[in-house]
Amino acid sequence: MAANSAVDDQLLPIAILIDELKNDDAVRRLNSIQRLSTIALALGEERARAELLPFLIENNDDEDEVLLAMAEELGKFVPYVGGPTYAYTLLQPLEQLAQVEETVVRDKAVESLCKVGEQLPTNSTGEHFIPLIKRLAQGEWFTSRVSACGLFATAYPHATPGQRADLRQLYTQLCHDETPMVRRAAAQKLGQFAAVMERDAVSRDLLPLFTDLTSDDQDSVRLLAVESCGAFAAALGKEDCSHSLLPVVQKFAQDKSWRVRYNVAAQMVPLCEALGPDLTRSELVPAYIKLLEDSEAEVRIAAAGKVSAFSKMLTPQLIVSQVVPRVKELANDSSQFVRAALAGVVMELAPQLGKQPTIEHLVPVFLNLLRDPYPDVRLNVISKLDQVNQVIGIELLAQSLLPAIEELAEDKHWRVRLAILEHIPLLANQLGAEFFQDKLGPQCMRWLEDQVASIREAATKILQRIAQVC
Repeated sequence: MAANSAVDDQLLPIAILIDELKNDDAVRRLNSIQRLSTIALALGEERARAELLPFLIENNDDEDEVLLAMAEELGKFVPYVGGPTYAYTLLQPLEQLAQVEETVVRDKAVESLCKVGEQLPTNSTGEHFIPLIKRLAQGEWFTSRVSACGLFATAYPHATPGQRADLRQLYTQLCHDETPMVRRAAAQKLGQFAAVMERDAVSRDLLPLFTDLTSDDQDSVRLLAVESCGAFAAALGKEDCSHSLLPVVQKFAQDKSWRVRYNVAAQMVPLCEALGPDLTRSELVPAYIKLLEDSEAEVRIAAAGKVSAFSKMLTPQLIVSQVVPRVKELANDSSQFVRAALAGVVMELAPQLGKQPTIEHLVPVFLNLLRDPYPDVRLNVISKLDQVNQVIGIELLAQSLLPAIEELAEDKHWRVRLAILEHIPLLANQLGAEFFQDKLGPQCMRWLEDQVASIREAATKILQRIAQVC
């Protein structure tokens, strides 16, 4: 009897959780949904499949927050229903959640469907997962068709040749859907689909779809299609990239929508890697330079952040003649965020240029950015000093660096002094203990005597950190 009582005591919390799934209070239902795995573990695999999942299927008309938690939990549910063999039982409740009106719930349901789909045995993919995709893709409401777009890349690698042909045909229909939201979703997932597809199928079936989507009258569709450029470039051969993809990229570098141009700038490096150095130098440099000179700050930010990675495809002479003049202009850009993006990567050009061009062209830019009023710009420069140090040596670097540091350290605005003080531990790490103590040790002592209390307080904490570094 005592044993029975102990068992009842253990099961009581589980019973309460199960009851709270039906509670009128949404907070209690949410609490119980977030513990679905505990309930399933207590019920066992068979009862979880036979009782818990049907209950969830019948009670999917709930608050969005509850449905979101349910969609997330079901993605981790495969072990609780009997492993991959029975993972297909999770598809029905997730399919329902993938059709609801709330976007975040649908997105989470699609994410969980992909997690479950990846664990399905091959026969279950054809028997259960691909039919689910077809139902969603042919659904009456646009919400189900939007969700379907995110599932193709998961199903395709496990499909038979006939099923793959069906999936490609179905995706074609979604790319030409009359609803812009569906075309937008298809454009967004196009790169993922291309990444798992055979190269000849990408060239034959997906490339025409990409061309159509990049010519769409909706800016948002074109914008998302451009995001797939990098994945497309990797999936296609160099010849297809050159003939089909490159003209599209060059056109979009001058698109009327700045968001499209922004995405071109963001995709520039994967495109360069796919095309190779020769085509990059001859075809992409003019487009990239235009992005660096774009009228919209957001586009210049994206392009400036790619200066170093893009320049790896160029010769030192081309960098000096084409890229460096724009870098000098961007170092004085009206947007602090453009300058910060540039400061984070510009010093990485030093190893590519060599000693003399670095001294001549980069060090003046570096000093200019180091005096920038915006703290993040200065921090980004200091964090990459090692790149310049490797090329020109610590002595030459210090000759340029120390006057700028000393000037900032004595600035009349205490917030500027505080900002440079906060960068000092990073500087100590870059310069090395002996050099730092010799050149900047006295300045650190002067900060301890600063007239502003915040500087003195910060200096004591900073010196502790420097002691650990040095």
